[in-house]
Amino acid sequence: MVKKNILNLLRENARISAKEIGARVGVDEAKVEGIIKELEQSNIIKGYKAILNEGALDDNSTRALIEVKVTPQRDGGFDRAAKRICRFPEVTDCYLVSGDYDLRLEVTGSSLQEIASFVSGKLATIDGVISTATVFLLKKYKESGKILDDEEEYERLKVSP
Repeated sequence: MVKKNILNLLRENARISAKEIGARVGVDEAKVEGIIKELEQSNIIKGYKAILNEGALDDNSTRALIEVKVTPQRDGGFDRAAKRICRFPEVTDCYLVSGDYDLRLEVTGSSLQEIASFVSGKLATIDGVISTATVFLLKKYKESGKILDDEEEYERLKVSP
């Protein structure tokens, strides 16, 4: 249970100190550091991530969600195709999903054309890829539970008789 609580705290804020975690879960700082090191070495913690408000940056990169229909392979299902797709640097996230498509990718490129080129030149040429559907991300409002652009204050609607 202590490990789960530590993981939840790190998921919420990866920069939280071991001392603060210890105070919240009721163990000493050295024990927390040991547990975190064990979680990293056992590959449960794969890395740490900053959540960025990309709209506030001067970053003109383009992001897209791509759904991919794949023919499952004997003794490998969707894994072989997914692992091959994950090797492309353009792919930031890859999920096996239910529904009309099998895989859902998040892809980053410098332009719409670069992502289109990735789909037609790399993704569509992989053995087993049957079809794709691409949607471009226009604006991100929330990521990992964090509202990104919360400068607008909530205003309750006025009720008039």
